[in-house]
Amino acid sequence: MRKIIKQTAVAAVAVSAIAQVHASAEYTLRFSHFFPEVSGQSKELFHVWAKSVEEESNGRIDVQIYPSGTLAKATGQYDAVKNSIADVAVAIQGYTANRFPLTQIVELPGVAKDAAQGSCIVESLYDEGLIAKEYRQTKPLFMFTHGPGVLHTTDKEIKTPEDLAGLRIRRPTSVVAKLLEGLGAQPVGMPAPDAYQSTQRGVIDGVALPWEGQYTFRLNELTKYHTEVGGLYTLAFVMTMNKSFYNRLPADLKKVIDNNSGMKWSEKAAKVFDELDAKGRAQAIEMGDTIDIIKDGAENPLWKPVLYQATEDYLKELQKKGLPSYKVYARAIELSQTACK
Repeated sequence: MRKIIKQTAVAAVAVSAIAQVHASAEYTLRFSHFFPEVSGQSKELFHVWAKSVEEESNGRIDVQIYPSGTLAKATGQYDAVKNSIADVAVAIQGYTANRFPLTQIVELPGVAKDAAQGSCIVESLYDEGLIAKEYRQTKPLFMFTHGPGVLHTTDKEIKTPEDLAGLRIRRPTSVVAKLLEGLGAQPVGMPAPDAYQSTQRGVIDGVALPWEGQYTFRLNELTKYHTEVGGLYTLAFVMTMNKSFYNRLPADLKKVIDNNSGMKWSEKAAKVFDELDAKGRAQAIEMGDTIDIIKDGAENPLWKPVLYQATEDYLKELQKKGLPSYKVYARAIELSQTACK
């Protein structure tokens, strides 16, 4: 009984100490994201960022994390920040079509081989001002990408584009939809958190996801065939802050936020995503799944015509709207061969 009482007292003191820390905070920062609380992204990236901000601010900023879309759905994260529903959020730019068209150039085939390269490219494009105008409504902290997109199907093995004919494949964005349409599939738009239920019910025949997404959202449980077309696509993310929240911070706390922004955090995010890719792929192998690797990836002669036609169509469409798409694309490719190699 004494032991129980002692343990209860220790727990009470700990809770009281935590409460005092929160109570002494001058600013409470509501951080929203759509990943599960137990996911690697949440534990190894978002909580690490929150802890860094709290420690560097000496507890003056208290970061409260709202995972799993509790403050906003996956498609509404950016607007949640813009409209002060959240103070910081992680958003996939392509989940809101036509809003970040230049940023989505990083999604195109052959631009990035993994999260490390893609994150370097998209953060560099932002830092150089080439895509910065798309983010005037919020204050971006850092950008990153997931690893290479892979095709995962439930009942049919995919070795050539013809094998995709008529299959209903979950697509993340309108850019990836064009790629899938060109390959003969029927793209079905939905955010990653909704893919498990749709696959389980047979609403779709497969998904376009990186291995990290397969692991995080448990899609490996449902898809037994996987096709890797190296350089097929990748998706950009942004961790961004409400401008009003940032502007009302004193100079020393703005510096804390600035210190936890930029390329170094883009690199941290990329490391987490690339490591989760490895876990997702290893899990599929352990489950005895079939993995087809397309030789030469997006450069394969069976796949390249469609993928690069989609690229040309996308760039031409943006150029007609007066956007410098070819300039941004050329710089993205240059970065992939130099600074972000």
